[in-house]
Amino acid sequence: MPPFTHLHVHSHFSLLDGLPKIKALVKRAKELGMNSLAITDHGVMYGCVEFFKACKDEGIKPIIGVEAYVAIDKMTEKRPNIDNKNYHLILLAQDFEGYKNLMRLTSKAHLDGFYYKPRIDHELLKRYSKGLIGLSACLKGEVPRAILYKKHEDSIEMIRKYQNIFGAENFYLEMQSHPEIKEQLAVNAELIKLAKVTGAPLVGTNDSHYLKPTDAPAQDVLSCISTGKLVSDTHRMNMTHMDASLKSPEQMIEFFKDTPEAIENTQKIAERCNVDIPLGKFFFPKFILPENHTSDSLLREKALRGLVGRYKLSGEENLSEEKIVALATEKIPEVLSRLNYELDLIKTKGYSAYFLIVSDFAIWANGAGIITTTRGSAAGSVVSYCIGIIQINPLDYNLPFERFLNPFRDSAPDIDTDIEDLRRGEVIDYVVGKYGKDNVAQIITFGSMKAKGAVRDVGRALGKPYAIPDRISKLIPEGSQGFAMTLKRAKEESEDLKKAYDTEPETKEILDLAEKVEGCARHASVHAAGVVISPTELNDFCPLQWDTDNKFIMTQYEMKAVEDVGLVKMDFLGLRNLSMIGKSLEIIERTKGVKIDIYNIPLDDKKTYQMLSKGHTYGVFQLSGDGMTKYLTELKPEKITDIMAMVALYRPGPIASIPEYIRRKNDPSLVTYLDPRMEEIIKISYGIITYQDDVLMTSIKLAGYTWGDADKLRKAMGKKIPEEMAKQKEKFIEGAIKGGMTPENAQELFKLIEPFAAYGFNKAHACSYGTVAYQTAYLKANYTAEFMAAYMTCESGDNDKIAEAIGECRSMGLEVLPPEINESLDTFTVIGDRQIRFGFLGIKNIGEGIVKTLIKERADHGPFKNLADFVGRVRDRSFNKKNLESLAKSGCLDAFGERNQIISNAESILNYARIQHRAHESGQGGLFGGGGGEAKLHLSTVPAAKTSERLLWEKELLGVYITSHPFGEAYLKVAGKSTPLANLGSVSNGSGITVSGVIQTTKKIETKKGDPMMFVKVEDIKASVEIVVFPKTFKKFESLLMENQFITVEGKLGEKDGKRFVAADTIAPLTPPDRLIISVSYPPPAELKPALEQVVAIYPGDLLVYLRFVTSNDEKMMETAYRVRGDIRLVEELKKRISGLRVEVV
Repeated sequence: MPPFTHLHVHSHFSLLDGLPKIKALVKRAKELGMNSLAITDHGVMYGCVEFFKACKDEGIKPIIGVEAYVAIDKMTEKRPNIDNKNYHLILLAQDFEGYKNLMRLTSKAHLDGFYYKPRIDHELLKRYSKGLIGLSACLKGEVPRAILYKKHEDSIEMIRKYQNIFGAENFYLEMQSHPEIKEQLAVNAELIKLAKVTGAPLVGTNDSHYLKPTDAPAQDVLSCISTGKLVSDTHRMNMTHMDASLKSPEQMIEFFKDTPEAIENTQKIAERCNVDIPLGKFFFPKFILPENHTSDSLLREKALRGLVGRYKLSGEENLSEEKIVALATEKIPEVLSRLNYELDLIKTKGYSAYFLIVSDFAIWANGAGIITTTRGSAAGSVVSYCIGIIQINPLDYNLPFERFLNPFRDSAPDIDTDIEDLRRGEVIDYVVGKYGKDNVAQIITFGSMKAKGAVRDVGRALGKPYAIPDRISKLIPEGSQGFAMTLKRAKEESEDLKKAYDTEPETKEILDLAEKVEGCARHASVHAAGVVISPTELNDFCPLQWDTDNKFIMTQYEMKAVEDVGLVKMDFLGLRNLSMIGKSLEIIERTKGVKIDIYNIPLDDKKTYQMLSKGHTYGVFQLSGDGMTKYLTELKPEKITDIMAMVALYRPGPIASIPEYIRRKNDPSLVTYLDPRMEEIIKISYGIITYQDDVLMTSIKLAGYTWGDADKLRKAMGKKIPEEMAKQKEKFIEGAIKGGMTPENAQELFKLIEPFAAYGFNKAHACSYGTVAYQTAYLKANYTAEFMAAYMTCESGDNDKIAEAIGECRSMGLEVLPPEINESLDTFTVIGDRQIRFGFLGIKNIGEGIVKTLIKERADHGPFKNLADFVGRVRDRSFNKKNLESLAKSGCLDAFGERNQIISNAESILNYARIQHRAHESGQGGLFGGGGGEAKLHLSTVPAAKTSERLLWEKELLGVYITSHPFGEAYLKVAGKSTPLANLGSVSNGSGITVSGVIQTTKKIETKKGDPMMFVKVEDIKASVEIVVFPKTFKKFESLLMENQFITVEGKLGEKDGKRFVAADTIAPLTPPDRLIISVSYPPPAELKPALEQVVAIYPGDLLVYLRFVTSNDEKMMETAYRVRGDIRLVEELKKRISGLRVEVV
């Protein structure tokens, strides 16, 4: 037996302190000849399951432990500059009870004792000490600290206390092999004496934070990344003066040669620690069953009753099971057969309880009006359809159940539920209420150091100029989908990176260190979707902690580890587009009085398909973006399966099939099949392999695969392991030939399916997401204002998207108006059919409390009559000058006065309000306050705000321009000379193009060669685009590239990741116009003057209006007294009123 076991070991889950990844740690221990190893990360158990499995794989005994933080007093105390200090203590689990107690201690440290660190105290330790062994820890331990402070009696008292807590035989005095630290040597010497006095046994450790001595610089860099320090800083935590590697047994024995019992005791402890974490079992939550029911019988009953409703078998209620079976046998025998098949397999696998649990919260969510859908293969289950988990009929789309669950699948079924992101919390609250707060948690996830980020982090820690690691990171190629790029691969794939590594010492230093920290866990956060529900307290299965915002309890085990220990994961993903649907339905019911059942809308709505065919896809789930929109205009979809196919095909690999799909859809005579048997599989997609399921079904039907074999094929292709791919190719071709295909066709077929197995969409997933895409398109086509109001409400906070949405509204004939005190609600408000108003909550500095007050006062006592009435009736004590100014600047009070006048008189307005409020409280005011009193509100006269000033206020308070756009007048000036940015989708890639706009943002970077270039975001009145200014062009036009500068750009149109950009060739300044010229024939029409006066009243501004009178021989220009705002709507209004009129802005 090897003579030594490491019992104080940190992995990379001691975040940004420990360096070793788990597998490498265990492998190194085996290389050193050890057959047991502990893991003791700082205050957490993040890596314990992975460590346990890795040890088992390597034939090493795993010892599960933690280096705990012990409060200096009570763990509940959180006194500044006192309780931020703590002691360390090593805890090791002897048995399964000890493992469970370790989880409880770690959880309570995080949930109840967190103050700078997750802390326990002696009282808690005493309660959960059974099955645990304690080690006195490093120099930060309670006993070593007392020794260093020369408190001999205290040291003895501490030891006695821990012996009392753990049992005398379970508390060890930890000596560490760090001769470089004189304090440690002193502590070691004193521990030997204390062992004799107290009878506490000695144990030898090395506080290991990395694997080999050569890893010390990488661990030091990691520490600097954590603390934000530089390696060159002298006043910082630094471990480079000590050897914190995983030392060999020989080194440890040599160091402790004078105290051999310290080595022997490591083995005794290892022999006593026998934790066996049960893996591979499933522990389903307890679903309360009615009397005389099992999970299987209840699931069958619910499925049969659902069958009656879903397939409209009868209008009668409470039919007996026999009657339902008889009706189904008569009317839908194939559906009943499929249902029975699924139920039998679910029962055999023992998953009935799981289906009941998911059905329960899905039905509750539906009843609460929360929009949901199901991702992934679960949509292929008729049982799921009948019990309310999914809303689409899988048989309508020929979805196989086996893709979800089959006899060969060992893992638990995975039903992923998408929920309105604004209401996800409600569903989780329901689950917590049903199963108990101690039994439900969200799942942790870890952000790790990726290749490019590691290079940047290392460069920063080394104190290198930003440009150096930035240049290196840009030489690293992007990874492909599902295959993150690694530094090792990057050096193989990028010649420039390899050359830099080989020839530049600085680059080599950065990359060598970055490669060592790459993959280390950087931080913990809550998983976007994962939730677990346990049959008993979660602490029986995993440790817990708060998320970073202290809002949610989450597991300390990541998703895979959670499943390993038997907890069943539920996926609750908040999806923004479902919130848009939910909010649309809410607005439609409020404005139109129509209650829409989104799950039962007609799937053949012509308006919807016409809208998509015209390319009006903005805001439509999965179908927006220039590339997708272009394909849709060519496809001209006519049925929902076309949308589902586009959702599936528009991704790397399968995207190459889209042009052929479009050709065959528009000309069915082109549809062919490589083998006649494929028709039943891919008929719905015009003979094009479209879904991952097409690959699986082809392998089963044509190559003789089982579902288990087909799943292995999918995984092999997905992982792209050459050896495995070669085996699968041989197996597939051999099976296809055996099944009747020619060798040539078999080869061709494998070549055809290969890209889809790796990147193809699951068909059920495409059906689910295609349905949501159609639902959003249907709402946009039929309830345009309501949908766009919902869209903007859900995207509140993203000013770029709101600005784009306003442009989309205008292009569809909808007017987006500023907030208005008597019309706005809390969020975007639909007025009639063609207008949308900003909501109060969209105004900066206006909080929910004031909004509720405004809306309630208006609802109770009617609209506000004037400014005096408004301020007199708003009796919210928090309403202040900033609130009033924000309402005025945003345009909310335009009906009561000019913006600048209200702002300039804010103090006197509020003084007036205070007088009115006092009068109201004393009973001297009018019936409703402000407007009814005797006092009058007098405002001093000030100049009106200029158009530019009003626009800046709107941008400041609302995040976007509303009444017009700074570029609005210039937009008219360049009309016909520049391509509107909203029209870029109709221009071919690579085409020469001229665009104009105002610069919103600039981002200057350096190329791989170190040359400066810039990304410039330019916006016109409807859309924005990124201008890429390469070094040569940048050098010429750098002086023009400033925010708020108007420019015209000539260049070439390009596309990357579905987004259009313009590569600039030339850039010219664009002078804002100062005149609006109206050309009419002479003599002018009689309606000219009244039309001008009316339009000027609607669009007041700063542009001088000139009239150009044109005769057959001459023309004469005349300056008028009118001043207008250059707005495209003004031009349209004038042309509508006077025929033959021409308007230009110069």
